[in-house]
Amino acid sequence: MTQAAEAERREWTRAEREQGDPELESLVREIIGRVADKWTMLALETLEEHGRLRFTRLGELIGGVSQKMLTKTLRQMEADGLVVRTVYPVVPPRVEYELTERGWSLGAAFCGVWEWAEENREAVVKSRQAFNDRAKEEF
Repeated sequence: MTQAAEAERREWTRAEREQGDPELESLVREIIGRVADKWTMLALETLEEHGRLRFTRLGELIGGVSQKMLTKTLRQMEADGLVVRTVYPVVPPRVEYELTERGWSLGAAFCGVWEWAEENREAVVKSRQAFNDRAKEEF
């Protein structure tokens, strides 16, 4: 897509949002707030890569997430229909999580973020370094 066409598409989309459904806009903002969260993105990616996982294994594969934060994240994802939680009636209880169709589709949507990061990695690293160098000079 040309830059002009992309700019026109963005302008049209912005105009649509401004005239659009306030309930839909509220939902979009809420969903972005939830899924743009670091732990939600990592849980989506981990479940997409490994399939159905037990709670403890999911936390190990994500790495660095507290049990409390993982529980909160998975509950929000379950409430939004992104994961399904299965409890097996055994002792000790076994609980597993897996992506729903909606979760898979959201993961596919975020694939573009990964592609963008891959394409722009060097430029971002250079920009950050230049910013840090300027910040050092200013102080």
